[in-house]
Amino acid sequence: MTRSGAAPALVRLERITCAYARAPVLVNIDLEIASSQFSGIVGPSGSGKTTLLKLLLGSVTPIAGTIHRSPDLRIGYVPQVETVSWSFPVTVAECVLMARTRGRVLPWRSRAERADVDDVLARLGIAGLGDRHIRDLSGGQQQRVFIARALLGKPNLLLMDEPTSGVDIATRHDILHLLYDLHQRGLAIVLTTHDLNGIATHLPHVVCLNTEVLGQGTPREAFTAAILERTYGAPMEILEHAGMPVVIDHYHQHGQVVPIRKTGT
Repeated sequence: MTRSGAAPALVRLERITCAYARAPVLVNIDLEIASSQFSGIVGPSGSGKTTLLKLLLGSVTPIAGTIHRSPDLRIGYVPQVETVSWSFPVTVAECVLMARTRGRVLPWRSRAERADVDDVLARLGIAGLGDRHIRDLSGGQQQRVFIARALLGKPNLLLMDEPTSGVDIATRHDILHLLYDLHQRGLAIVLTTHDLNGIATHLPHVVCLNTEVLGQGTPREAFTAAILERTYGAPMEILEHAGMPVVIDHYHQHGQVVPIRKTGT
């Protein structure tokens, strides 16, 4: 379980197993997402990270286990921007309004909807971009647009799939600072990431996942050589820089362990 303290649970997974075509993707997952949560889910490709987000979202049904949801749970979801078709003829405001799930279905905006869109764009620092085509924005602006769309329904839990994939270091830091600000305003956040050092080591809570939860806690608690080797299937070394853990992976060459890549910067 996560360390939720006195904060109420928004979602609790108990002994969850999920499979596609009878092949297990997640096995015996126990996880609690509290209203105070800001967590990163890390693991290699195919480890079940996106499936776990979809379980929390409710778009995937487990084959075993129980999911408990708070009665007031409202979820916003931000998919990987790499899955978006940027040629689709839509403006920023129109993209944000796609979050409408009830009420008016007309393509144009009511006065109240215009106010809501303007408000959420201003909160995210992209006021004035409502009439711009989404393909004409920078990577960081595009990510903010999809966060704005997720926030339009006033969620208390935000789920994000690889929010910093494909962006430069400056944009990554910008997005991370934005998420911290949203969390400080009371929004619970769960995101997936491949970026151990650039993102995950800066989060208050991380979950190491590879079909099952192999470790969780603060980065210092979860990022141990043993847990990360089980998670990624390769030797890892944990160093410390400026009081924070830094993860380095290795490969074996001529009988020696040789550092080859720092995961993140």
